[in-house]
Amino acid sequence: MKAARLVVLGVAIAAGGLAAILAGGGSEPPPPAPVADQPTQKIDTTDILVAKTDIGLGSVVAAGDIAWQAWPASASNGNFITKKERPDAIESLAGSIARAPFVAGEPIRDSKLVKAKGSGFMAAILPQGMRAVSTEISPENGAGGFILPNDRVDVILSRRDRDPATNETRPSETILNNVRVLAIDQNVEEKNGQKVVVGKTATLELTPGQAETLAMARQLGTLSLSLRSITDADTKPTVSDEPAGRSSINVVRYGVTMPTTPK
Repeated sequence: MKAARLVVLGVAIAAGGLAAILAGGGSEPPPPAPVADQPTQKIDTTDILVAKTDIGLGSVVAAGDIAWQAWPASASNGNFITKKERPDAIESLAGSIARAPFVAGEPIRDSKLVKAKGSGFMAAILPQGMRAVSTEISPENGAGGFILPNDRVDVILSRRDRDPATNETRPSETILNNVRVLAIDQNVEEKNGQKVVVGKTATLELTPGQAETLAMARQLGTLSLSLRSITDADTKPTVSDEPAGRSSINVVRYGVTMPTTPK
């Protein structure tokens, strides 16, 4: 009797398992819902002229230094050189001198290039209306050799003569302020990793009137360069383009005059 019950129970269990297998295998999972195709947004581009490699200040630009590169049209502006408007730009700009440095990938702009036409590179990198004037420096009057090209400095005059009224040494005066250093000796650009080198000559970027002021100041005493902080180097300088007369020298910072011996 017990054996019969066990047989019936086993048959029932087997039948239930078979029914479950058949029920599970008969229903397939629903297929995944189709994904709608996302429309691809097309970005309008234009070919502009860029620097292929770093171009240093005063370097002659060769045809291999510049190339056309696709650029988003929305990010382009009128200062960029486009292939559509100037397809021969590479050939026409070859031989130009860089008035400011370019980094690789930077768009080329006409305002940062100049055609030398046989002139030296210093004449080419000078902005219109400005003059390059050199003055002697030493570790004592040149900030210990820490002044480098493109720094901004003040020019200080320490006079040799004494005040005739008091027979005391005249106080030093700032005659020019916030002027750009074009070169130290013949180095026109600071190189990465360049060690401090004490030069003997600093070339300054001056207006014609400032150039005359500096020339007269050299006859009156010793000139020193005072290095300005990079945080105020962009401060608009108080400059005067009035030429220094034969009997006075313009002190730019204080707006006063320093009498000199008439010639």
